[in-house]
Parts: sequence; structure tokens; C-alpha cells
Amino acid sequence: MTLSAKTLLNYESMDLLRFSTAGSVDDGKSTLIGRLLFDSKGVFEDQLEAIRKTTEKKGGEDIDFALITDGLQAEREQGITIDVAYRYFATSKRKFIIGDTPGHEQYTRNMVTGASTADLAIILIDARNGVLVQSKRHGYIARLLGIPHIVVAVNKMDLVDFKQDVYEKIKKDYEDFFLKLSAEVPGKAPDLTFIPLSALKGDNVTVKSPATPWYGGKSLLEHLETVTISKDRNLDDFRFPVQLVLRPNLDYRGFSGKVASGVAVKGKPVKVLPSGSSSSLKAIDVYEGELNEAFPPMSVTLRLSSEIDISRGDVICYPGNEPTVSNKFTADVCWMVKEPLSLKRKYVLKLATGEVKAMVSGIAWVRDMKTLEKHQPNELQLNDIAQVTVQTLKPVCFDPYAKNRAMGSFILIDELNNNTVAAGMIRE
Repeated sequence: MTLSAKTLLNYESMDLLRFSTAGSVDDGKSTLIGRLLFDSKGVFEDQLEAIRKTTEKKGGEDIDFALITDGLQAEREQGITIDVAYRYFATSKRKFIIGDTPGHEQYTRNMVTGASTADLAIILIDARNGVLVQSKRHGYIARLLGIPHIVVAVNKMDLVDFKQDVYEKIKKDYEDFFLKLSAEVPGKAPDLTFIPLSALKGDNVTVKSPATPWYGGKSLLEHLETVTISKDRNLDDFRFPVQLVLRPNLDYRGFSGKVASGVAVKGKPVKVLPSGSSSSLKAIDVYEGELNEAFPPMSVTLRLSSEIDISRGDVICYPGNEPTVSNKFTADVCWMVKEPLSLKRKYVLKLATGEVKAMVSGIAWVRDMKTLEKHQPNELQLNDIAQVTVQTLKPVCFDPYAKNRAMGSFILIDELNNNTVAAGMIRE
């Protein structure tokens, strides 16, 4: 095997970490992402040369790392609507996907979109400004989305002479804020990691900096490479939303999809919802052959031991450990369009692989994103985060989002123009 083939094989088998970034205007988010991409060799030579020339034209001597992510802004200026740009890079230890969201007035919607599938969120705080309202807002959204790992990157430490007391005050203020959130948001609290850094100078970004001898933790990249994410997956509650009924010939009938949670084990008895039909797992098929077990997020085809009427959107699970089947639930939603929510109006609800007509029958409260207090609204506006009651035309299968992100998240679609109008997390 050649060296390149070995490298490719290692790359394919590497663990993947998805993370999102959030920060107020001028907190240095673009510079931080650019620095990570540059130091991990995630920038093409021709792109790097163009950035060097642009930096020189502006009179700068060092590379302006923020220019590495300027493609997003350029595309928006051309009228192309891009709310989240996904950037890819890898080190010798792990692969990464960054959900990069622009920090304009639609940041709430964008952060919900970019962080919805994230394993980790980086929240930037300018060391000169401390914990702002937007810093709390970003933390609240990350907590609401159930992101298991949060890094609070205290940036621009070089502009406060790397003073430890500045960093410690920000750390205490944010820890106190998160303690208050624990009573507001259900589910397991994330682990908080604080890192003092300078994205511009590179301190504590990829390697430990001598400018912070009082800091005993890892650099940001070291933390991203080593944070444990395998335990974040729900391996207790087997859920398999059927995406496709596969019938290539009269002798084969399988049900294809992705293992959302739990472990599929060959031979175990199963139950199909919402019908309630029972069978057992005859086989677990992949392209290479049969498996004895399948874990999330593996895509497989299941064959059952008996003929059962199953269609797209049905959920295969284990008897005695089943999701809720109901046509009504309470959820936290982020309203994502300018047109206000219309109560009693029909929308299309997409949950896992299923689609069903639905409506929002009531609004319990809207969270004031400046004070994080609740108030009683008459309608939902763009970027509002609220708790609502959703009713569906027919029963759907779901788990509380705090227990199972895959089976507790949904979107609402305007059936007239096919726009996604809301993203939601089921409470109960």
C-alpha cells in the first residue's frame, strides 16, 4: 500500500467533529476560523496567495486571516442567500466541519440553523467588553439546542495584556449565567470549557501560548481534537425512522434509513410505530454484506422476519422502549421568516423521515432575547424563540428533544412556497 493510500484510509476512518461558531460583531470569529484553517493547512495555495496580496494592498504585513472566510460575504453581496457556510478541515487526529454563520441582524435564525447538528459550539467573547447580552443569547440558544460541549473563547486577550483577572471575571460571569439556565432548559447541562486566546496573534489557538502561563488548559485546536463525543450519542433507545422501502425483486424486502439512536441487533424483537405491528430483525444489510449490529449514524437496510405493512416515516423500535405516538406536543421553536406565524394555519411538519400536515394551536410564551425573560405574545416574528403547542393531522412518533435530538427535532414548512418557517425542539 502506498503512503497516499494509507493517508486516505486513515482519513476515511477518522472521527468527525461538527462544531459551530457564534459571536457578536467584531469579536474576531472570522479571524479565528481563518487561523484554524490556515494552521491546519486547510487553505489552498492559490487562495492563500490571493489573501497575501489583498493584505499587502491594505498596508498590512501579517496575513489577514479574516479574509479566508470572506467568500460568504462576497456571495451575499452578489444576491446569493447563504445563511450558513460549512467549512471543512482535518488534522492528523480528527476531521472537522465548521458551521460558519454571518453575524448580521438574522443571527438568531442562522445560529439555530448552523448549530442544529453540532457536537460543539464555540462562543466568542471580546475580552475588552466582557459578557454581553448577545453572549448570553448565544449561550441560551446553544443550551436550547442541546449541544453537549460549549467552548467559551475569550478572544483578544492581547488587547488586555493577557491579564488573568480579566479572563477570570468573564469566566465567573458566564458560569453564573449558565447556572441560571439550568432551571430554564430541560436536559443534561453541557460541559463548559473556557480558553483565553488571541485569534489574530495565534495565542492558544493551535498551540499553548507562553503569554498565558497562568492558564493550565489546552489550546483550542487541542481541545477540538480530543473532546470525547462518542458518549454523546443515545445508545439506549433504538429508533430507526424508515426512509425507503426497498423491493428490488420478489425475494427481497428491506427498509432503508439511518439509525437515529440506540443499537440495532440482529435477531431482536421489534415493534413498528405508529401501527404497533410486531416482528424481529432478520438481517441488517449494508453494501459490503450483513452485520450483526448497527449504531448511529450508520445507514443500513433492515429486513424483518415477517411481512408487515411499513412505509416511509414509520419508526422501528424495541417493544417496551418506544417513542411517544401522539398528534399533539409542546415544543420550543425559532420562527425563521418575516411573515408572522398564523395560528390555526396548516403547515407541513417534517420530523425524522416523516411528513404530516400540522398547525400551531397556541403560543405559551416568547423569550425576550435581550433580557431572556418570557412575555405573552399575539404572534411570532422573525427570530422569535417561543414555546408553542403543535397539533398534527395524524399521530407522529417522537421523543423529547432533551432525550433524543434525532427524534425530538422538526421543521415547519409553508406548503404554498415550500419555505422553512420554523425549527423546533419537542419538550413533551
